[in-house]
Amino acid sequence: MRTGDLLGSGTISGPEKDAYGSLLELTWGGANPLTLDGGVQRTFIEDGDTLTLRGHAQGDGYRIGFGACTGTILPAPDFP
Repeated sequence: MRTGDLLGSGTISGPEKDAYGSLLELTWGGANPLTLDGGVQRTFIEDGDTLTLRGHAQGDGYRIGFGACTGTILPAPDFP
């Protein structure tokens, strides 16, 4: 990790599946695959995936956020 790296850990915010906050939670640690558009099933992110994180906090009369942060997952380098 380096300064400026952004993590999206998610959180389970309620009892319904739409309240889960990350792919790890949506798939229950990979035990229940998630069906994506096009019928592809996935349990974890993979090399080549492009992810976008968005976030905000909202209260009475205000909303503050960091906008969208998009990046592509690259394969780990081969080390001798």
